[in-house]
Amino acid sequence: MPALSALPFLKPIHLRSPRSSAGGQRRHTLPASEFRCLSPEDAVSVFEIEREAFISVSGDCPLHLDEIRHFLNLCPELSLGWFEEGRLVAFIIGSLWDQERLSQAALTLHKPLGTAVHIHVLAVHRTFRQQGKGSILMWRYLQYLRCLPFARRALLMCEDFLVPFYQKCGFEVLGPCEVTVGELAFIEMQHPVRGHAFMRRNSGC
Repeated sequence: MPALSALPFLKPIHLRSPRSSAGGQRRHTLPASEFRCLSPEDAVSVFEIEREAFISVSGDCPLHLDEIRHFLNLCPELSLGWFEEGRLVAFIIGSLWDQERLSQAALTLHKPLGTAVHIHVLAVHRTFRQQGKGSILMWRYLQYLRCLPFARRALLMCEDFLVPFYQKCGFEVLGPCEVTVGELAFIEMQHPVRGHAFMRRNSGC
């Protein structure tokens, strides 16, 4: 599995402070804006962002704290966090799935031999919303998946009002999802991640 830091499009972005007018020397360097896989130690920060983002809208979270820890222990390489000055500001958590369409079991299972990456959740901290961070993070995540030899496509399910957002990210609608959570119904969407040989040859994958 390639390390995130080895992929050109996931290298940290270093933000530098202005040079002082006195000696032209840089006073200090701000910490990097960093993209990296999440670890179980990030679970509480992930859950706090997710809870705030989803409870007010849907009344529930896609993943509860124990489920976040579960996936970050089983398949941390299928997660991606965006950190600014050491603070988590946005994240994606995924796992592998081995069927054509999602089912209720996909909410809690990781299928190591699967070729579909099930994106369980994408969330952005409230302070950083309306800045395009969700789209940027998804773009970087999809670039990363294209470097994983086993990944063929990305799958997700979302509520109707989120369909236009994911379509702008390149996902296509598969139709109604058979998964339900309480009274909530979802649309299932997919994005191919194969057939990008040029990108593989030129991205360091």
